[in-house]
Amino acid sequence: MVSEAVMQLKGTKVTVVGLARSGVAAARLLQAAGAHVTLADKKERSELGAVLTQIDESQMLLTVGSRYETALESAELVVISPGVPYRMEALERVRQRGVKVISELELASRFVSVPMLALTGTNGKSTTVTLIGKILQDSGKRVFVGGNLGTALSEAAIQTVLASQQGLPSPFDFLVVEVSSFQLETVEQFHPWIAALLNVTVDHQDRYASIDEYVAAKRRIFECQKPTDYALFNLDDQRVAALRHSVKARVLGFTRQSALPADVTGGTYLEGDRLVTTVTGVRQEICRRQEIKIIGDHNVENAMVAATYALLSGGSLESVRRVLQAFPGLEHALEIVRDRRGVRFVNDSKGTNVDATLKAIESIDQPIWLIAGGRDKGGDFSRLAPAIRQRVKGLILIGEATPLIAQAMAGFSAISRATSLKEAVQAAADSASSGGVVLFSPACASFDMFADYQDRGRQFKALVQSLPA
Repeated sequence: MVSEAVMQLKGTKVTVVGLARSGVAAARLLQAAGAHVTLADKKERSELGAVLTQIDESQMLLTVGSRYETALESAELVVISPGVPYRMEALERVRQRGVKVISELELASRFVSVPMLALTGTNGKSTTVTLIGKILQDSGKRVFVGGNLGTALSEAAIQTVLASQQGLPSPFDFLVVEVSSFQLETVEQFHPWIAALLNVTVDHQDRYASIDEYVAAKRRIFECQKPTDYALFNLDDQRVAALRHSVKARVLGFTRQSALPADVTGGTYLEGDRLVTTVTGVRQEICRRQEIKIIGDHNVENAMVAATYALLSGGSLESVRRVLQAFPGLEHALEIVRDRRGVRFVNDSKGTNVDATLKAIESIDQPIWLIAGGRDKGGDFSRLAPAIRQRVKGLILIGEATPLIAQAMAGFSAISRATSLKEAVQAAADSASSGGVVLFSPACASFDMFADYQDRGRQFKALVQSLPA
């Protein structure tokens, strides 16, 4: 499989559009496969900064700035990063002359032969793939964990190509891959052995014309599966559960209910306060719900999915239990930063949409002082209003979406505005009382004020730590 992919690309003129992490990794993979690589980005050279240090310009052409689209004119294949809209006019012209446009995910998948364990969903992807990876590693498996999270899949593909060129087997037993809807838009052969759709809520409506179009993009994770593969669905999510009737793979489900429908092969569910699974063909008790270290009902679901993947992949039940009882959660996902004067500060910068913030609010039983706002992605902020009225003592807004969120909170008077995150943190610290929680869960993208959600979360943590004791 690896040698065939290399042969197909050797000497091919390939343009990679978008010089983010995945674009650079795709370029390096293409170079290893012997392609003639051109890199293109609409940013000017001065804006690309450290990215350029990762590129060998003696081996690749670079076209940036206002003329970047000219790099498409001679391309025989185009690879796009997730942030590049696949419908942009320049790419449509490329397709019209018969040239394929694929995602970095699709490209990388053509170079790997070990089973891919992939999942998508609006929320919970990063936590779940991290859990799967940790359980399989604890079980002695050689695992790559990445994709939309952290390390691009092309990095695993590069290692696979290099091993193949030396006559060595793949360095991995499994590839655990987080997949976004953007990456799935242009897949053709992407074929996971296990695929899951965790949940679907309104998100990225600045990119999709409707929720149905967004769901259709997510559904493509199952497109190339075969009857020997597994497709896992959230049976508590109506939009997701309905999709199980149209896949070729063996259907599995997960649910917080106590029973599985008859049309699924097996699944993982709650039986009283116990997580139980039947995915291996026998009933197994995983652990008690309260033994899962990370908080929130949504993380119970994430634990179910992780257990399902791990057990199907030969992970041990002991490893599942050990990891679920010890894993504290991801950075920027309901991350406890500091307890100060009886107030707990929680960093949920990964809450980039309304549903994520709603889940964060519902996961905390104490009074909440909420810092929210950023760049709107077309979310319905009014969905937050009932939970905010019930649980939030003070709402502090930052960023471009401030007027939209304030308007959606009609009738809620405890709202203030801050011109910076520093001002918001200080205001929350001044007003929160002992026994309460200051929750930073923006419900928005970060790009109005920060490089990304990680930059935003780290700035929040630094500001919290700098508060005087």
